[in-house]
Amino acid sequence: MRARTTTTTTAALAALSLALLTGCGSGSDGGGSGDGADGAAAPSADEQVGSVETMFGTVDVPAPEDGELDVVALGWSDAEMALSLGVVPVGVFDWMEFGEQSKGVGPWAVDLFGDVEPTVIERGQETLNYEQIQGLDPDVILNVRSSNDEAEHDRLSEIAPTVYAPEGTGAFATEWRVQLRSIGAALGRSEQAEEVIADVDGQIAEAAQAHPEFDGTTVASVSKFGEAYGAYLPGDGRFDLLGDLGFVNNPPIEALEPSGFFAAVSVEDVPVFDAETAVVLPIGYTLAETQADPLLQSLPVVQQGRAVFLDPETELGSAWSTASSLSIPVVLDQVVPQLAEAAAKVG
Repeated sequence: MRARTTTTTTAALAALSLALLTGCGSGSDGGGSGDGADGAAAPSADEQVGSVETMFGTVDVPAPEDGELDVVALGWSDAEMALSLGVVPVGVFDWMEFGEQSKGVGPWAVDLFGDVEPTVIERGQETLNYEQIQGLDPDVILNVRSSNDEAEHDRLSEIAPTVYAPEGTGAFATEWRVQLRSIGAALGRSEQAEEVIADVDGQIAEAAQAHPEFDGTTVASVSKFGEAYGAYLPGDGRFDLLGDLGFVNNPPIEALEPSGFFAAVSVEDVPVFDAETAVVLPIGYTLAETQADPLLQSLPVVQQGRAVFLDPETELGSAWSTASSLSIPVVLDQVVPQLAEAAAKVG
């Protein structure tokens, strides 16, 4: 099945943030013509669709002979970024856990596939299913928010031009605007990428302006997993959105030893989470189990109702971690009111 393009406008994104899935689906282009989202004719076969600088060098994406660009999206939220630009991938890696209907994206984005049923890419114990990817005959592979594994890059590049994050980007730490710009450049949709970024940034700014109490308020972006705890740091989408809203990282967390966008927190160091506010996302635990955690319950930020607990089994819990141009409006719509309630209890 060839990829089809759709037009995702600012109005559609705004509707998505307000109504999640109501009326957000875009139709296909009606005949696989390969027209761009701006209605321009597809480039001829001897032209490039796009070009982008990555940590592994310049990646040029040649225009397919039939004008239909087959895209395989492997990186975390890469599929959602492509969808927000009006490009429907034929193959996706399923980062979501919403069952057979997830199509590798959150429920807020599923309708943007229209009637396209993408192939879900499998991963074995150690590697991607390269044969499955090659069988899709992709024109370009997106692996922008990924582990940045060079061997994986080399194998994927044997199949098709493969897009990674810019040089200097940490594993799974591609900032969403950078991710969208890289994908937009590769797909020849840089103008659309800037329009989407401006729209989402406008929604973030509107939320921040509506809540001046967020400005300068300390926050801990917390995770509980296995027998351990952790704090998300600047450079991670979960923290960066809080920063964009005006919150600042709790100073004791900044003293921890970072590991990319994350800092491990020992049982003894759990008090570093006691900021003026906190957002807690469990991994491998239910919401109830996390809320009952005795160490977290010992913190004044939790005792005084200044912590927002997210349920990992809900749409919001997944949107919080996805940090895409399509999921951020969902988070703004649902988390900002909870943050406002928490911030109102500060002091």
